[in-house]
Amino acid sequence: MEVLEILKKAVEMKASDIFIVAGLPLTFKVQGVIEHVDSKALMPPETSEIIDGIYSLTNGRSIDGFLASGDDDFSFAVRGISRFRVNTYKQRGSLAAVIRVITFDIPSAEALHIPGKVIHMADFTNGLILVTGPAGCGKSTTLACMIDYINRTRENHIITLEDPLEYLHRHHKSIVSQREIYTDTESYVTALKASLRQSPDVILLGEMRDYETMDIAMTAAETGHLIISTLHTLGAANSIGRIIDVFPANQQRQVVIQLALVLRAVISQQLVPSIDGTLIPAFEVMTVNPAISTMIRDNKIHQIDGVIATSASEDMISMDQSLLNLYAKGLITKDVALEHSYNTEALKRKLKI
Repeated sequence: MEVLEILKKAVEMKASDIFIVAGLPLTFKVQGVIEHVDSKALMPPETSEIIDGIYSLTNGRSIDGFLASGDDDFSFAVRGISRFRVNTYKQRGSLAAVIRVITFDIPSAEALHIPGKVIHMADFTNGLILVTGPAGCGKSTTLACMIDYINRTRENHIITLEDPLEYLHRHHKSIVSQREIYTDTESYVTALKASLRQSPDVILLGEMRDYETMDIAMTAAETGHLIISTLHTLGAANSIGRIIDVFPANQQRQVVIQLALVLRAVISQQLVPSIDGTLIPAFEVMTVNPAISTMIRDNKIHQIDGVIATSASEDMISMDQSLLNLYAKGLITKDVALEHSYNTEALKRKLKI
């Protein structure tokens, strides 16, 4: 199959990723499920031919650097099809690639079962909002929907710092500057420092990877900007603990005080299988009220889960309650709810098992 045919088919099937690996048929990931597009396994000469064809679509990027180093990372667009982010690598002496399909259109939050409570967290005009969860749980999609909501409702300058760009935002009421790490700038830290001189109102930081990035992000949030970022953690309390633990011990007290002041909300999500065979998100939402701010400042983070569970009237919802709601709507089974629960025994009682 020609490279353009592969890319077109992936877009038609709404695949998120394309896998080109010797010994395996051409494979797509669709709705989190691995699907073999063909029954015939690719051989090393075929993967080499496909990857050579990918480089031919990049307007001049040489394959030589990849052949010498064994790794490469780049993006390209094909008019009328889509934009793609590619990671090429060598495995067992053959050439392989994983291609991420970058969607031009922002998905509908409602169609993806992202509740308005989550999207409206973007109504904050300053401070820090975290969207957390394991890799592949849909954080980028939630972020894209939140940025689209701001773009359509406020006259802001939105700067996104992403690795890779997964959705392309058109300018609506806001100006949206999208920067891809390693393509448009050398690192998150460099881009974040530079963004503070670019008159931003909102900064989307694709991932807070280290304490230097976190430090700059919290300072930016403290000085009147809205920072929206992600962590690979599950649960609000775990996310707060992760930020504190990243910093050296002699800075942690200062970080705790700063975090209590700037943190606005933590949204944790996971994808769960629905009854119709697709994946849908379940959310824990924590907004920082005075009680939670005090818990953070007093380092009583272990008490936060209890506050979330009993504060549904304050724009908060626990993961177990979110799963219970999905079950009550007939979207997921009882077994799925229990499998993804944070507190299985408590959920069993609510389900009267």
